[in-house]
Amino acid sequence: MKKFLKMIISIFKNIKTRHLVLSLTFLLISCEEQASDGDSNESDSTSDLIFNDRDFTPDDWTLETHARLDSPNFLEVFDDSQVKRIDINVDKSRWNLMLNNMIELHGQPGSSKGGRPGGGPPGLDNNENPMWVPADIIYNGLKWYRVGVRFKGNSSLVNTWSRGLMKLSFKLDFDEFEDQYPQIDNQRFYGFKQLSLKNNYEDKSFVREKVVGDIFLESGIVSAHTSFCEVYVDFGEGSSYFGLYTIVEEMDDTVIEDQFDESEGNLYKPEGTSASFRNGSFNKDDFIKDSNENDSDWTDIENLFSVLHSNSRLLDSDNWQKELDEIFDTDNFLKWLAYNTVLQNWDTYGRMTHNYFLYNDPQRKKIVWIPWDNNEALQRGKMGGALNLDFSNLSKNGQWPLIEYLISNPYYKIKYDTYVAESIEKEFYSGNLISKYELYYSLLYDSAIKEKNGFTFLNSIGDFQNAITELKSHADDRNIMAKNYLSN
Repeated sequence: MKKFLKMIISIFKNIKTRHLVLSLTFLLISCEEQASDGDSNESDSTSDLIFNDRDFTPDDWTLETHARLDSPNFLEVFDDSQVKRIDINVDKSRWNLMLNNMIELHGQPGSSKGGRPGGGPPGLDNNENPMWVPADIIYNGLKWYRVGVRFKGNSSLVNTWSRGLMKLSFKLDFDEFEDQYPQIDNQRFYGFKQLSLKNNYEDKSFVREKVVGDIFLESGIVSAHTSFCEVYVDFGEGSSYFGLYTIVEEMDDTVIEDQFDESEGNLYKPEGTSASFRNGSFNKDDFIKDSNENDSDWTDIENLFSVLHSNSRLLDSDNWQKELDEIFDTDNFLKWLAYNTVLQNWDTYGRMTHNYFLYNDPQRKKIVWIPWDNNEALQRGKMGGALNLDFSNLSKNGQWPLIEYLISNPYYKIKYDTYVAESIEKEFYSGNLISKYELYYSLLYDSAIKEKNGFTFLNSIGDFQNAITELKSHADDRNIMAKNYLSN
């Protein structure tokens, strides 16, 4: 009972009672809070109001497509050779609830300002995510039933909404509502519980998220798998094309389980001041746990702060290096740093205090750096631009110590330079990249030109072609820049 009420409150939090259904819902909840747990009449009525479509049979359910699997079907979901189609069918009243919730969180669409109605800074209100609603997902002629669907994103969500565009990113959770719909207990999408459908925010090439993720994966850096899809949404007025999206694997769903031998360690999604690792800044609220949430122990992160800022860094660098290597996968971090700096990314550590995960691998007892959200990469960028290969434009004096301290250490600097050289010889070699861009241009062309006003970041189809051309030029330029850096 309490779990159900908590879920209902979560669904309707911050939504104005503009509809009779909502008014009745809050009234019933209020009555329920004053009643004993044994009185179920009000809760049954509330449940009927919200989940009034519980009488169904999941006819399309098969073990291979809908059930939990020992190993998810990556080949099906993350096939690079095609653009998939995903249909989201959501009841009109639920769709309206989603839109009203967005208005409460971020103001009227097209208001060109984020925050709550009346203004305020961009970003989610108190880090609150948009509401979940049940919807059906159609893929390859099969239906997934009462899937949890919500809008997702932070600045990309707010800015897309404030511009009046409906090409919003979605998050899918295939058994979010299993308590209300027992028929979908442990429902999965080819073994995946959650997936993100990212809107390629301000990426007129549509490929940056995928290309960067593939570069990381191919180089051995833990990263999410991605693929392309067309998204159609039917909210009671027929199916509408929302545009060309990128499917992204969720970190706390399958990335950790698939790419580590043990998946029970702490997974953090840092964001905020102390995510810079500046000395004395540690705040556990900036290191949100995406696993082991009920464990109030942050000593693994605190130890990393302590060792990173130890006096031995300056007094006994060999011992400092040894202590740091014991608790932090420095080799993995330096590889990511080299590749990420060569390909250019401004919305990342060294510029921004977000867009990475930390996983404390129980097997090796080391914290592993995992990149996330790469849609702003492969360009010089905004907000002062991406970091230079020699970090001459990095804010120093301990502002970004994971970069500053490691690069000032001769041993780590040699490793960094080695990975810079490796990147342009392998995954970021311009010849290979240009071929990949041409392949994706042909693959995505038909999906890109179908995008419509109000559901696209393109001003014309020429934007797509120009963006791909710019990426080709960027690949050549960055290979030259890396060679020049290494020769100095």
